[in-house]
Amino acid sequence: MKYTHHNNELNIKHIGKEVYLKGWAAKVRNLGGLIFIDLRDRFGITQLLVKPGNAFYETALKVRNEFVLEAKGIVIERESKNSTIPTGEIEVEVTVLSILSIAENPPIIIANDTDALEDTRLKYRYLDLRRPVMQNFMIKRHEITQAIRSVLVEEGFYELETPILGKSTPEGARDYLVPSRLYPGTFYALPQSPQIYKQLFMVAGFEKYFQIARCFRDEDLRADRQPEFTQVDIEASFVDMDDVQRIVENVLVKTFKKILNVDVQAPFLKMSFQEAMEKYGNDKPDMRFEMLINDYTTYFKSIDLPLFHGKNQVRGIILEQGVVTRKRFDQLTEIIKKNHGDALASIKYSEGQYTGSIVKYLNETELKGLNLKEGNTLFLVPGAFENVSSSLSALRIELANEFNLISENVYKFLWVTEWPLLEYSEEEGRFYAKHHPFTAPVDASILKNDPKNAMAKAYDVVLNGYEIGGGSIRIHSQEVQKLMFDTLGLTKKDIEERFGFFVDALKYGTPPHGGLALGLDRVVMLMTNTQNIKDVVAFPKTQSAKDTMMQAPSPVDNTQLEELQIKVGK
Repeated sequence: MKYTHHNNELNIKHIGKEVYLKGWAAKVRNLGGLIFIDLRDRFGITQLLVKPGNAFYETALKVRNEFVLEAKGIVIERESKNSTIPTGEIEVEVTVLSILSIAENPPIIIANDTDALEDTRLKYRYLDLRRPVMQNFMIKRHEITQAIRSVLVEEGFYELETPILGKSTPEGARDYLVPSRLYPGTFYALPQSPQIYKQLFMVAGFEKYFQIARCFRDEDLRADRQPEFTQVDIEASFVDMDDVQRIVENVLVKTFKKILNVDVQAPFLKMSFQEAMEKYGNDKPDMRFEMLINDYTTYFKSIDLPLFHGKNQVRGIILEQGVVTRKRFDQLTEIIKKNHGDALASIKYSEGQYTGSIVKYLNETELKGLNLKEGNTLFLVPGAFENVSSSLSALRIELANEFNLISENVYKFLWVTEWPLLEYSEEEGRFYAKHHPFTAPVDASILKNDPKNAMAKAYDVVLNGYEIGGGSIRIHSQEVQKLMFDTLGLTKKDIEERFGFFVDALKYGTPPHGGLALGLDRVVMLMTNTQNIKDVVAFPKTQSAKDTMMQAPSPVDNTQLEELQIKVGK
């Protein structure tokens, strides 16, 4: 049977036409002998009508939800119209009906609203993906990907692929390892990113590369992270930071306009890493609302307040309006502690009165000196800078959500720049690269003489409190790359074993180059207005990194292990 229409196309103009349709039975109703079937495909729903006496009436009686059908019939006007769907003015009176496939009663409701738990949805993901809302996520992902691709091609970038089986270079997140059958005792690693390969494309002279790249990191999961993910990998030669940022802004501005018809303003706001930490408590601030973090360390230095004794910092945020009960204050204190804060204190000013957990330790002059306005509540956290920042950042978001301070359907982009080049591990007594060991320093002499204060030519692009991309200008000098490796404490043997091929490549004329990787999953998540990254990944893993549909990871046959010369311990 040749299909003439999708199930969202027919309307009042098609009355009297003979049509051929196919799809799934979304709903079946028998009303006084009249059988109505909502036929669903990926485009929408058309109502079928089968009357008693129809040659295919007995076939229609057998139809259940999720049966796959094909139907021929005549478009007629509905008596009872449905204004919520495009085909709501018509129905198709069936002349031919065939059941192509029968279905058991599905374990989840195939509709936008389902009561199935996430574990059940993931176990039967192929059914979950039949839901229109889920199909919309996948279709939007396709459209966003194609929009990004088209902008980069217009910019003169080549789409080039890099290997999936690579070499383990343990810096940062853990690698997923793949044992080699041909070379027992050795392993490939799945790429955390195509970092080295894309730099080698620059050495090879391609100048502009991009890839919709699959990446893998063996790390703890959260709502916006998966063990395997997709990034839009971009690299270009003979560029500086402004050039890379302009390219990325162009990609995002045009993609948001094409997909959402949203006008994003460029160039994006820029903020240093240090300013972001001081004002917002994290390196990916949500700019849709204010509630900045302020420093009260000096103010409370001369006030004898037991909660602040021995703490090198006291910082806080002001909730301008809102009532926080004692019970809620205790809950907020737990949020502070979960995010590494030591304690939470509060002072509220309302109708000329000061109340709160530490008011009794302050006199009238000290309270007035805080300059609180009517209805203000000041929340204070004492402790080390990093811990105070982390906890106040979490509190800021919690309060903003609770008191509806975040504007809906607003997209606030930000570049976070001026990053530290290195992090120092007291435990291991060595430096680690803040981003990766190929990030160029702003000043190589500072890296050599004062590595703790060395700054990176690095930049992250942030949207509504999510880091959606990160990049840097890379090291193209052999001498600077050697200095970086030396500062990280890598021996000549370490360098040769992990990066020997890359160090060799730098010897043959490497252009200045840099780039950025956009997290495609996060971009799609934000553009489709969902809070869970699993919604925009076709077959995601659970929060514990399991594939409940495929039952993976799983044991493998001993024969396979023997071929790999691997023994598994108990």
